[in-house]
Amino acid sequence: MNSVCIATYNGEKFIAEQLTSILGQIAPNDEVIISDDGSTDSTCAIIESFGDQRITLLHNNAHNFKHNFINALQHARGKYIFLSDQDDVWLPNKYEICCNYLTQYDLVVTDNIITDTNLNTIHPSFFAFYKSGKGILKNAIRNTYFGACMAFRHDVLDLALPIPQTNEIGHDIWIGLVAEIVGTVYFIPQPLLLYRRHSQALTNLNNSFLHRSQRSLFVKIWSRCIVLAAVVRFYLSYKVGKFK
Repeated sequence: MNSVCIATYNGEKFIAEQLTSILGQIAPNDEVIISDDGSTDSTCAIIESFGDQRITLLHNNAHNFKHNFINALQHARGKYIFLSDQDDVWLPNKYEICCNYLTQYDLVVTDNIITDTNLNTIHPSFFAFYKSGKGILKNAIRNTYFGACMAFRHDVLDLALPIPQTNEIGHDIWIGLVAEIVGTVYFIPQPLLLYRRHSQALTNLNNSFLHRSQRSLFVKIWSRCIVLAAVVRFYLSYKVGKFK
């Protein structure tokens, strides 16, 4: 059994399309764990209308994207765990290809096609656009571990939990960096996802980065220091525990 973890909040426009793309390719005994963070639209009703026993809908009130995802992750029981946003679309064979690579690697990241809200292509390769790749220092400075593109072994999640509470460390970058420390990571160069960007995100995209921060240079440097400090603490703790 494998798990797909989704965090939702007011996603009625796209959640049905995303779930359809996922349910059509995962196995009959897999699970889709959806943590909904108090949606006020019809998101939950749409999810329930699928009537699919593989779906588990959790009602959460964290009012925080990261903590909502963590809630889903804490309920995942699968050997392999996929992260998924509520508004993207899995391309055919994403599940199969990732599972095949996960027999060799502890964590994989797939390339994707960046699209607008209507799924018109903006850029054919997220990897090329964002210069994605491995590297602890590289990703601490400019993260390329985006959750919607990630799948990993449950063993990685076991080691990554608890995820640091600070808002400076996202659940996805933390899991990615932990995987680099404890195992092997592979960036699959094949686009396996339509990565939908909305109006504000497209503005950021046209400004050269998907999520360019408007924070001061000092705050940016401080944020990177927090990430690196957490990574060093984890590395030392992991190595000490490993050789006891």
